[in-house]
Amino acid sequence: MKISVFGLGYVGAVSAGCLAKQGHEVIGVDTYKPKVDSINKGLTPIIEKDIGEIIEENVKLGRLRATTDVQYAIQNTDISLFCVGTPSQENGSLDLKYVISVCEDIGIALKSKQGFHVVVARSTMLPGSMRSVVIPTLEKFSGKVAGEDFGVCNNPEFLRESTAVYDYFNPPKTVIGQTDERSGDILASLYADMDAPLIKTKIEVAEMVKYTDNVWHALKVGFANEIGNISKELGVDGHAVMDIFCQDTKLNLSPYYMKPGFAFGGSCLPKDVRALTYKAKSLDLDVPILNSILRNNSAQVDRGINMIINGGKKKKIGVLGFAFKAGTDDLRESPVVEVIERLLGKGYDLRIYDKNVAIASLIGTNRDYILNHIPHIHRLMVDKIDEVIGHADTLLIGTPDEEFSSISAKIRPDQEVVDLVRINNLEKTSGYQGICW
Repeated sequence: MKISVFGLGYVGAVSAGCLAKQGHEVIGVDTYKPKVDSINKGLTPIIEKDIGEIIEENVKLGRLRATTDVQYAIQNTDISLFCVGTPSQENGSLDLKYVISVCEDIGIALKSKQGFHVVVARSTMLPGSMRSVVIPTLEKFSGKVAGEDFGVCNNPEFLRESTAVYDYFNPPKTVIGQTDERSGDILASLYADMDAPLIKTKIEVAEMVKYTDNVWHALKVGFANEIGNISKELGVDGHAVMDIFCQDTKLNLSPYYMKPGFAFGGSCLPKDVRALTYKAKSLDLDVPILNSILRNNSAQVDRGINMIINGGKKKKIGVLGFAFKAGTDDLRESPVVEVIERLLGKGYDLRIYDKNVAIASLIGTNRDYILNHIPHIHRLMVDKIDEVIGHADTLLIGTPDEEFSSISAKIRPDQEVVDLVRINNLEKTSGYQGICW
């Protein structure tokens, strides 16, 4: 394909070189002439393993050249990737001045372009930037309509410095946010030979994926350091601990626990977080990430309660599932029980149901817990789902029990539904709200 790459910095230079190595005809575009001249001489403008040899080879083969002429680049290519910087401003917000500038230039050039041209954003931008900045700017300066006269995609990059060339050819995934199927298909053809999942999605999802990845990586670094600091003070080898931790790909390094939803609870997680953070405090260690875990959990409980309270003046609440986890009768530190107690304290009229929690069958620690810590809960319990639904103005779904997936036909049009676990069959009912979807 004939491809233009706007912005010949770190991402742009690697992308241009690697695309040329794949056999495409690539035109690099930059406003800084010395950088353009460097590439045209077969020299890399950045320091990165293997990219120098790739640029030198492909300039000699005639597959890679560079220019400052935007009009020339657009007229002589079918797809344009822009890789300009999006630095932080002093207050931490994103500075999109380079994105706006490149979109203005591309838009002007598109005005006289015959045929369908695809514009691809590889710059890292917050969700909403494509629709609020990129597309309106391109349309304004081209006089054309995105999705009809030209295509627009978001294609986040996952390149690490020092291994960028390897990462380009061995990506963990390829993500394409598309405005239209045609544009997405054209862009996807660039990655047809990549041995990696190719995911097409909404533009906003693609924008958010990049930030989710990077913030997760930052969190992992901080988490490992805090575990290492505690381990050292306890005379434990933190590297040995984390080496064993990382061998668990069923729970630790896996999709498990990684779906947005409600707060955690149960007999282990809250207790163990408290114990480890207390130990760190006794060692005079500052562990802000670990210390924030329980605060974050409490904030999610507050969010669920506020969704019910802010839903209106309806005082009748029905709760479906209130054990800390579906498939168990354990109520210890169940976040849904906390919601129930706080709503009771505010004067709400509740009916609750959970087939796994029956006061007559509770034994041992569970029986002791309900009788001595939350004795008022059992009088709110009913035996049938229909009793809860019939009572409720607002229905709270607390666990993803299979029997709750078939209740959509029973929900009245005047009822509100607050879902903490994402029961998919309920999402199209009127008055439905998911806690974080």
